[in-house]
Amino acid sequence: MPRIAGIDVPNDKPIWISLTYIHGIGRFLSKQILKEAEISEIVRAKELTDDELSRIAGIIDRSYIVEGQLRRQTSQNIARLRDIVCYRGLRHRRGLPVRGQCTQSNARTRKGPRKTVAGKKGVKEMR
Repeated sequence: MPRIAGIDVPNDKPIWISLTYIHGIGRFLSKQILKEAEISEIVRAKELTDDELSRIAGIIDRSYIVEGQLRRQTSQNIARLRDIVCYRGLRHRRGLPVRGQCTQSNARTRKGPRKTVAGKKGVKEMR
């Protein structure tokens, strides 16, 4: 398995798909990187030479923020929003949707499983 930007990319997939296993690189960006490195998109990752791998790694290191640095930057941005107590920071703090989505009937992914509140059904009057 070739190792690019600290990640073992899959051998048996085309290199443009294998590059998407790196956090911060999607389909469009992987195709741009390969075009800049002058490597065919359909070549399998195991068929790449050391020179081609070093060209890809060099382009990624030079031009893009990926993996740990990107994750750290994202978490710092969220921490900044929490610290300045803006609306988006409060939504992050409470674990609710941040981008204006409706929460009355949806948002189960962010809110977690339902917390059932006991109702009045079945409660008998006290005499």
